[in-house]
Amino acid sequence: MTPKPLQRSFEVICEIEPATRPDLVRVRRQIGVLGTVADAFLIPDNHIGRATVSSIAVAHEVARMGGRAIACLNARDRNTLGFRRDLLTASAYGVDEFLFVYGDRPESGRRSDDLTVRSMIDEARAFAATNGGTARIGVSTRFGPLPAWKREADMLFSQVTFSLDDLLAWRGTIDFDGPVYAGVMVVASAQMARKLSADIGQLAVPTDLIERVERDRDAGVDAACALVADIRESGAFDGVHLISVARFRDVAARLETLLG
Repeated sequence: MTPKPLQRSFEVICEIEPATRPDLVRVRRQIGVLGTVADAFLIPDNHIGRATVSSIAVAHEVARMGGRAIACLNARDRNTLGFRRDLLTASAYGVDEFLFVYGDRPESGRRSDDLTVRSMIDEARAFAATNGGTARIGVSTRFGPLPAWKREADMLFSQVTFSLDDLLAWRGTIDFDGPVYAGVMVVASAQMARKLSADIGQLAVPTDLIERVERDRDAGVDAACALVADIRESGAFDGVHLISVARFRDVAARLETLLG
C-alpha cells in the first residue's frame, strides 16, 4: 500500500544531547544553534545509561528560550510514584508534550518493572483529567505491526533507519491518526557506526555508509540531512526525529541549505 501524501506541515524535531553535569551551557548552545532548523526539541531521559539532568527541567529551559520541547520519560528508571511526581513537576513547569519509552535494560540487568509505556499513558491521561490539564503523548515503535494500544497515543516516532525504502514500506502498513515522525541519526564516526551495529541489530549502519564516513568525516552529516530532505519530499511522514549527536552545528548549516 502506497501512503497518501500528508496535509500537515513537515516538522524537524531535533534531539538534544543531555547534560551529564549540573551545567546547561552546552544544552543552551545546542538549542540556539539548532533553533534555525528545529520546529521542536526532544529531550532524552538517561538514554545513554548515565544520569542526566531531568528531561522535564531541560524542557522547561527550552520553553524559556522560546522553543517547543518534548520531554522523554522512560519506564526503566522510575516506579509509579516516581512517575506521578514527574507528572506533577511537568505540570508545574508547563511541560505538556512527552515521549514515553520503555528504556533499554541497563548493563547491570536491574530495572524497575513497575511501569510500562502502556501504563504510563493511562497514568498521564488520568492525571490530566484530574488536574484539568492536557498531555500530548508520543510513543516509539520498531518496524512491524503497530499494537492497538499504541494507537491511543498522539504522536508516533519510528525507529532510526538509514533507508528511505524501508521507511516507506513500513509506513504503508501503518494506520495512525496522529503525526508520524521518522527516526534519522547522524553517523558521526566509523567507530560509532560499528558499535551501534554490533549493539543494536535493527539499527545496523550500511557498510557503504561506514566506508564513506571513514574517508570523509562529513559524510554522515550529508547522508542524514539528505535523508531528511528525501523523507520530506516523499510526503509520507509528518516530520523527522533527528539525532545529530555532536555534529549539531554542521547539521544546522546543512539543513538550512537543503530545506530552505
